[in-house]
Amino acid sequence: MGHSTTIDPTTCGAWRRLDEHAATCSDLVIGSLLHQDRDFLRLHHAGVGFDFSRQRVDSETFQALMDLAVEAGVEDHRDAMFEGAAINTTEGRSVLHVALRSAPTSTLEVDGVDVIADVHRVLDAMSDFADSVRDGRHRGATGRSITDVVNIGIGGSDLGPAMAYRALRAYRSPGITCHFVSNVDPADLAEVLDTVDPETTLFIIASKTFTTQETMANAQAARHWLVEALGADAVPAHFVAVSTALDAVAKFGIDSTNVFGFWDWVGGRYSMTSAVGLSTMIAIGPDNYRSMLDGFAAMDEHFRTAPAPRNVPIVMGMLAIWNRNFLDIPTTAVLPYSHHLGRFPAYLQQLTMESNGKSVRRDGAAVSYRTGGIYWGEPGTNGQHSFYQLLHQGTDDVASDIIVAAKPDPGSDDDARHRHDMLVANALAQASVLACGITEDEVRAAGTPDGLVPHKVMAGNHPVSVILLDTLTPFTLGLLIAAYEHSVFVQGAVWQINPFDQWGVELGKKVASGILDDLASGRFDDPNLDAATLNTLEEVLRLQASGD
Repeated sequence: MGHSTTIDPTTCGAWRRLDEHAATCSDLVIGSLLHQDRDFLRLHHAGVGFDFSRQRVDSETFQALMDLAVEAGVEDHRDAMFEGAAINTTEGRSVLHVALRSAPTSTLEVDGVDVIADVHRVLDAMSDFADSVRDGRHRGATGRSITDVVNIGIGGSDLGPAMAYRALRAYRSPGITCHFVSNVDPADLAEVLDTVDPETTLFIIASKTFTTQETMANAQAARHWLVEALGADAVPAHFVAVSTALDAVAKFGIDSTNVFGFWDWVGGRYSMTSAVGLSTMIAIGPDNYRSMLDGFAAMDEHFRTAPAPRNVPIVMGMLAIWNRNFLDIPTTAVLPYSHHLGRFPAYLQQLTMESNGKSVRRDGAAVSYRTGGIYWGEPGTNGQHSFYQLLHQGTDDVASDIIVAAKPDPGSDDDARHRHDMLVANALAQASVLACGITEDEVRAAGTPDGLVPHKVMAGNHPVSVILLDTLTPFTLGLLIAAYEHSVFVQGAVWQINPFDQWGVELGKKVASGILDDLASGRFDDPNLDAATLNTLEEVLRLQASGD
């Protein structure tokens, strides 16, 4: 099936088979399935293990899912993406985040431009600048070295860099601290400015158009703070931009040599390996940053070439389809057993829900089936003392992704290694209990009083994927993120939706802009607003007028 063809996936023979199979899936008990051959659900690539054996599927389910991938044109659509076709149909754009981590020897022309050559020109400029900050050649206006970097962005211009900075703590330069400001709530920026020195602080303003409302409000506030301390002439030494709006950047006072561009074929939630990653590169250094890109590229190549049954993103994505559309599981808990991956669930929320939270197909027809699921989560073991009770004994079925590293950070002492073993033990225990549970007979056999028996039974049979890293490195982080990126792509391809636009974000921005004007003018009779919003707006204006 060509990439431009749109179909109703429910008309596929494999979809109908899966529907029939799901009707009898009460026979699929994970605890029993684990006694069968499950090697077809245990995949490895570049040292990372993806164990899907605790999913509620048998070989018949798996084959039907692979057939559905073929009938829905997943591989054709994938190939079109890698070739630079305009698969972002509503915006008429190519989708080429994969080009951001391609080798410099590769070539890919889009509209007569070698995009990979462009990528490496920006990457080289980023490397030169990052090195100059790290070795002290780029200094503040008073001649002092940079000690703090403040990334001001929102959405993909914040979540990816903030997640990677925390994830790669073991690889950071000890002399530079990064901060991330995204919320237009004045408290977000104020908390950072209270801790940094204007003479040694560098601001990165990440906004492609240099018009993003929240980002530019924070950027102007940061500029005012700096100018008050050091004067307007200090702005070029303390501000750089990730943007394509050169005129707006110049008007702000940023030197054109410190502007790092990216392209309209990079969506925000896929942009952390573009110039948006400048803060990451400054923090961990260009060599480690390129190692992270290598991890992305390794998964990209695997996704592009591996046969579907052994292709991690295809299998991962098709299992998500099975859980969402056939087992009627609406949510996936992302459970990284890693403090450093504490922001990974938030990063995946945007990646998955902004991409596949769609209700119309690529051709504009309404879907008749469920699309993007809800992704959420919290690091283990903290989550075990929070929401795991619902996972184990609640009334809703929830799928889980458990992510854990076999080894702690390099250089850990014996005590840290022991506590890391506790972490691993908890991750594997939760995977086992979620999948297998404990029966009434087993509870009773443990000597539990009759009155407590029903309270201690856990049905189990919850689908669990376990992703096992050797250790968390820049390379394995890149590989992990790319696996999820391509899994999201696979799901979108089956659902026949466009994962690369986000029109649902735009209307709220437009309405907020109008309300901002109303607040500035004291108006609460805006004909464009509904009655409830007008009532709340009037109440806000009344409270603001009442003074402190």
